[in-house]
Amino acid sequence: MRRKDHLSHFILRLAYCQTEDLRRWFIQQELDLFRFRFNELPLDKQQQFLKHNDLDYNAITAEEKEAVHKNVIDGSRLSTIKMEFLLIYKIHFTDAIDLIRNRKVYLNRGYAYVPHPEIVIIVLNEFRQILSKALALTKRSLPVIESDERLQPLLNHLSHAYVGQDYSMQKNVGKISLEQIDGLAVKSFPLCMRQLHKALRDNHHLRHGGRMQYGLFLKGIGVTLEQALQFWRSEFIKGKVDAEKFDKLYSYNIRHSFGKEGKRTDYTPYSCMKIILSNLPSQGDYHGCPFRHSDPELLKQKLQSYKIPSAGITQILDLVKGMHYQLACQKYFELTHNVEEVGFSHSHPNQYFLESQRLLNVGRDVKKEPSPPEGSQRSQNSQPARPASVSAPKSADRLASEELEMIFSDG
Repeated sequence: MRRKDHLSHFILRLAYCQTEDLRRWFIQQELDLFRFRFNELPLDKQQQFLKHNDLDYNAITAEEKEAVHKNVIDGSRLSTIKMEFLLIYKIHFTDAIDLIRNRKVYLNRGYAYVPHPEIVIIVLNEFRQILSKALALTKRSLPVIESDERLQPLLNHLSHAYVGQDYSMQKNVGKISLEQIDGLAVKSFPLCMRQLHKALRDNHHLRHGGRMQYGLFLKGIGVTLEQALQFWRSEFIKGKVDAEKFDKLYSYNIRHSFGKEGKRTDYTPYSCMKIILSNLPSQGDYHGCPFRHSDPELLKQKLQSYKIPSAGITQILDLVKGMHYQLACQKYFELTHNVEEVGFSHSHPNQYFLESQRLLNVGRDVKKEPSPPEGSQRSQNSQPARPASVSAPKSADRLASEELEMIFSDG
């Protein structure tokens, strides 16, 4: 098991060292795993670990502990009862900057007095520095490794891999009417799709990245080809695109995404990882993941406009700060569906939709009730509605997806 653990770690290093975003994401996941494993160790094993890795943090004596007892309690916010059983480490302040910044330790004459439960923060900082340097070195070695035909395909796709259900075929095909979509966007769409739907209703246009992300999502929830053509045409002709221009420039793309043109490939909706890591949005775009690609202040304002409680917004923003974007979306599901725990691991927008409908309808078919568009005229009193793995998509689908992006690359 240890050998497998080491092999998987170093393979992931190769896959996730390629860009700054991938490196930051990988480091954060490794830190979370390290924290969990370290905290699971008994006290004596934790001390052995520190000694084995030359982290010479010496615990203060009982006499010194008595002298700083009150100050350490006040600084660390620990109870008096717990304090007498804890080891206290005297560490130079430069090694405890994070703890000092968050006012979690007593600081005196250049030394921080760190209770044992907080020592994991110090160890994590050491681990972060080591791993960050290691990833930089790994990136420099990539040109040599990429020449190995056995590794190159794996490394190219591993960071974007999704092994869950592809949602290309849904039992609701044809059962969802176009009049429902506005209501479903409020109740059952994840924030990324709700954002795209509102932008489409407001602007009567989406650029190619938004059309791909949103169009394939709608296909995945059961919208048929005929409905998709009607939906996009009716919206675009409200803007600067007349019916003739739509049929000439856009209808082929929609039929292509349904596998009716070109190579006749049945394209699958985007997973969360693909949305987060691929085709980053630029000015004027509305696709991507709002938790990953939105400015935190703008995200906060958007959540406030959707009547998310302030405490919930704080929880979401904390998860975003820690780069836990899918967990932030999961928390959004819990808050909009008024549940304490979702009971599933969120990894796909269409999974979010199905879980929401399952919760709201308790097994019934989607209700066909028209709702007003979610635009600037929508009443904010509307109550939003609760947010992994099966078969892996084929490599041919990945290549086909890239081809589709080229086809959709008009303005």
